[in-house]
Amino acid sequence: MQLAFHSATTMTSDLETDVAITAQAGFKALELWAEKIDRYLAAHTLTDLRVLFENHHIIPLAINSIEFIAFRGSEYAQIQARLHELGEIAQAIGCPTIVVVPSPSPGRDVPWSDILAEYVKVLRDLSDIASRYQVRLSFEFLGFGWCSVRTPRAASAIVQHVARDNVGLTIDAAHFYAGGGLLSELDALDPSQIFAFHLDDLEDTPKEAIHDSRRLLPGLGVVPLDDICARLKHIGYTGPCAVELFRPEYWDWDPQELAIKAHQAAIKVLSPYFQIE
Repeated sequence: MQLAFHSATTMTSDLETDVAITAQAGFKALELWAEKIDRYLAAHTLTDLRVLFENHHIIPLAINSIEFIAFRGSEYAQIQARLHELGEIAQAIGCPTIVVVPSPSPGRDVPWSDILAEYVKVLRDLSDIASRYQVRLSFEFLGFGWCSVRTPRAASAIVQHVARDNVGLTIDAAHFYAGGGLLSELDALDPSQIFAFHLDDLEDTPKEAIHDSRRLLPGLGVVPLDDICARLKHIGYTGPCAVELFRPEYWDWDPQELAIKAHQAAIKVLSPYFQIE
């Protein structure tokens, strides 16, 4: 398993710092926060960005993310344009994956069949765009109550109906817990369709009150990480894992210290189940 740091974990630091501390902490890869790329490229070139990763021997694992891709109406052209933009960046630096995120629910009266049809249409269109840049799309369900796709089962059904080799899933441990996902849903997944695994934990909070700021270093909270890892190992998942924490308290820490703690926590959780690169 390729272990990555996630630049949302150090949201207030810049991309150059993120790449440096990723290497210093012992990670092999970095999942990039898209807005940090934007800020970096305002003063640098794509060649500079590629060389930044090469000089630190860090793999650009994925770009996170294009949010709220469905039910956008006239705004959908902005989603397409953003994918062209990020696709060009990903291709230039050798980044294989862009994470895409579902939208809020279109309404209580909208049947699942309509939601499924919308995402299949959108993801097939975005798949065509992504293929021009030789990148994959990793569809990440969100466990929040307002989201239209909240569980592995729902996200997997969408990906299977899309039926494109460059469209797969991101499994986020915190979102799995928040959305009330069942471990049996993980048993049913095709590991070849899981493009990413986000490792994180959560405070002991009522699920309806969960939000990203409640995240904790892996192993410090209530998410059943051992069970999740055991199920992913059982189905044969050997893909990448990124430590993704959005906790504002952590953003005030020294970035290098946080990256080191994140690496240590991830190794402790993952090593009983996976061989870590």
